[in-house]
Amino acid sequence: MSLEKRYDGYTSFSYLQADIDYRRFELADQLERVPAYRLPLTDAEEERVRELVERCLFVSMHEHVGVFPERIEETPEYVWHGRMATAFEGLAASHWDAVFDNLMDGICTIHSRSGWQWDDVLHDLGMRLCDLAHQDFLIHCTRIDDVQRAHDEGRVAWIASMEGAAMIENDLDRIDLLHGFGVRSLGITYSESNALGNGLKEERDGGLTKFGRKAVDRMNKVGLLIDCSHCGDVTTLDTVRWSEKPIVLSHIGARALWTSNRLAPDEVLEAVAAKGGVIGIECAPHTTLTKANRVHNLDAFMEHFEYVKALVGVDHVGFGPDTVYGDHVGLHRTYAANLSIEESRGGDPDQAFEEVEYVEGLENPTEGSHNIVRWLVKSGYSDEDIEKVMGGNALRVMRQAWA
Repeated sequence: MSLEKRYDGYTSFSYLQADIDYRRFELADQLERVPAYRLPLTDAEEERVRELVERCLFVSMHEHVGVFPERIEETPEYVWHGRMATAFEGLAASHWDAVFDNLMDGICTIHSRSGWQWDDVLHDLGMRLCDLAHQDFLIHCTRIDDVQRAHDEGRVAWIASMEGAAMIENDLDRIDLLHGFGVRSLGITYSESNALGNGLKEERDGGLTKFGRKAVDRMNKVGLLIDCSHCGDVTTLDTVRWSEKPIVLSHIGARALWTSNRLAPDEVLEAVAAKGGVIGIECAPHTTLTKANRVHNLDAFMEHFEYVKALVGVDHVGFGPDTVYGDHVGLHRTYAANLSIEESRGGDPDQAFEEVEYVEGLENPTEGSHNIVRWLVKSGYSDEDIEKVMGGNALRVMRQAWA
């Protein structure tokens, strides 16, 4: 069951000899890197949380479940060596029944050190799958029934995802290959423009290309969930119109609350919902801020949730926290150019905010899984609505896309 995960203590690559078969790095503590935070609840609210966790399926629409080095400046070398550890311990302590793991492709590559390379993507994915093949806690989720099985057996369904499609270049068959390797969600772009369309950092957005339309058709046919979280607004709207199936914005927020290209305007949020899609609210450091909450914390994050819920309805919102196991703020500083952070903030002089070293209550996928449901219970949401936003809505769109 979700409160009693079936984890036997396996650690990544323990079937090999560290410093003989691969270089060992000291990794960040998965659960106590920073002081833990739990939103306080009454005894009655605690019991309600337990009942919801036991009964419902919780799905994170967007995470990075690799473990980063304790010394974050070692990350480029760590990733270049091509063996990113998976946070088995952290996930075992979480409430998630399923997580979309977006690996690190496009942010920091393995062999080439720059750009999106097909070989790098296959290396990253294959190495992770090799690690997973040596344990029996995470289930490589390729069918919707795997999520229920993970819940029933006290495991976690691991869903392989890629944030952008630059690596397919102009070869549609690579979409089939990604699906064949077990990937189940693919972004159109990752901030930078590619052969499919324009990313969010571009000053001009020409929308989905003719090749992009073909790629959307192919993703629909093979059964890949389409994600436009890092696309320009026009490219997202074109994708919504062209796709026969609902799409997602797996990790995003409302631009109406904070001016940033990384967040979506109402028009885009409404279009995705009108097609049956789902918007996952994110909490990567310094993203989902608001004019009322200029220190990034649980309240700022949930202000975006409540805004989007009011705009498009409770059936079209979920959570894609976009958190990591390690120093997320340090990671942003290390890869600032790749992540297009400054270009995406919009440059509004009225948007001064206080920088944080971490987002309290949302430090990693484990902590987020605890505090999001606690906030919803404390705020008086019904069981039905909590079940929808914590996983039911995501499962619906997964079922439609994967069919």
